[in-house]
Amino acid sequence: MSELTVAVVGSGYMGGGIAQVLALGGATVRIADVSEEIAAKNFERLLEEARQFVADGLFPEDAVERLEAHLSPAPSIEDAVAGADFIEEAVPEKIEVKHETLRRISAAARPDAVIGSNTSTILIASLAEAVTNPERFLGVHFSNPAPFIPGVELIPHPGTDPSVLPLVEDLVASTGKETARVKDATGFVLNRLQYALFHEATQIVEEGIATPEDIDTIVRTTFGFRLPVFGPFAIADMAGLDVYSFCYESLQSRWPERFATPASLQDLVDAGKFGTKSGAGYLDVPAERTPELVAYRNKAYAAIKKLMDELGPAPIAAASAHGAN
Repeated sequence: MSELTVAVVGSGYMGGGIAQVLALGGATVRIADVSEEIAAKNFERLLEEARQFVADGLFPEDAVERLEAHLSPAPSIEDAVAGADFIEEAVPEKIEVKHETLRRISAAARPDAVIGSNTSTILIASLAEAVTNPERFLGVHFSNPAPFIPGVELIPHPGTDPSVLPLVEDLVASTGKETARVKDATGFVLNRLQYALFHEATQIVEEGIATPEDIDTIVRTTFGFRLPVFGPFAIADMAGLDVYSFCYESLQSRWPERFATPASLQDLVDAGKFGTKSGAGYLDVPAERTPELVAYRNKAYAAIKKLMDELGPAPIAAASAHGAN
């Protein structure tokens, strides 16, 4: 894609990280904040962070030079967004602050400039109320830390023009990240799933079944270990949807409503579609590709285990719960 001019409004931890990856992807990026002084200070912080990331082997060797060439602080929000092709709003997660910022952006930006919000909790349709020409507005939700988490949620509101999505997808792809399109709904997808897991984990702690430390160990070394490679539907298809149905029945012996069998799962099982072993499931992977899929799975898991062994344990505590005296 041709080089785009991008503005990132809000140059703190999230906005700054987004600006870094967009600039490293080749876009010309201007950052803005509540004042010229803060934008300039955060620009220097981003360069210093980049130097450390290069030293740690996390950024390319020429990252600082590329940032100096493609990233700059702007005197104001209006200066940053003037002439920009794409604008990412990354100000604090308060709707009144975002509304005020989006009004300023709309007043100063080109009428055809695409505007994204990095909100993680506020409905995009609610934010769109403050945007002139709201058909060019959508959610573009990066995750923390933005330089290193590869997934980005794209959330159009009901009035978003579908033609703006490919431009944003290409821009995000230039950073090496992956996008997924999500409808505008409470929690979107990332946080709805993340908080569902956290809620169940807290229930287990409160029931005295396991400690937070042991639950974290189980998550990261069992089903969570699969998640860098496969999502929940691929995992279910490989495990067998009939197996999942039996497991739901077992959970229902205590929680009949909380773990009611999903209608989509029951429909597939009733139709004899059990996942990869039958050649049809949620993802309809052909049965003849199962050996190839299993080989890939095993190779991926072994590679992840090797990487984790090389990194060593996370410095969360001085000693494990079981090793402490």
